[in-house]
Amino acid sequence: MKNIFLLLLISLTTVMFSQKKVMKKLQTNAAEITVYTKGLDNIILENSSTEFIEVILEAKSYDEQLIKITADDKTVAVNFDFEGTETREVIFRKFITKRLQRATAIVKIPKGKKVYIFGENVDVESKSLQNDLAVYLDNGIVKLNTVKANLILKLYSGNVYANLKYTNYKVFSKSGKIMVDGVKKEKEYAKVVNTSQDETTINSLKANIFLSTQ
Repeated sequence: MKNIFLLLLISLTTVMFSQKKVMKKLQTNAAEITVYTKGLDNIILENSSTEFIEVILEAKSYDEQLIKITADDKTVAVNFDFEGTETREVIFRKFITKRLQRATAIVKIPKGKKVYIFGENVDVESKSLQNDLAVYLDNGIVKLNTVKANLILKLYSGNVYANLKYTNYKVFSKSGKIMVDGVKKEKEYAKVVNTSQDETTINSLKANIFLSTQ
């Protein structure tokens, strides 16, 4: 029997101090969710307390903002569409950010689904997500809190913060610095945690990586 998913036509828009909020919910048996962050300044990932994927979008001063969700038996894709000024600019190929609209998305995900994030210039926060997570960015500040599942993070530049006390890990930054529990490490560093089967891989050319194992 084909996977049956229910896309609720819940789209709530509120305006408060020029801040607009849009929300959509989706119930699906698909095993993977992919989020494309174009247009966002920030994305926050957290586990859902229900069986629904929930996406909340907040931004200022746009004429219209949309959450676009498509789904099939295997995957769910989330995109964002804005009519108005772009939220960030990249100048002369250097990652100089200019926040204009402060567009933030909160994505709540049921446990057990694999999550993919694709973005250019965006900040990502995972609130100790209990899902396998893969993040691919050009630049950004990535706050992973406590990593509780498999993680792949690849980015060109930025800052990364994570607690890896529950996972094996291998990290690499060609020209950025790697700090583990306040101690500077070589540009490539790995550690095996005997009690864990989860794997974390962080790979970057220029990002600074700050890790805690306590």
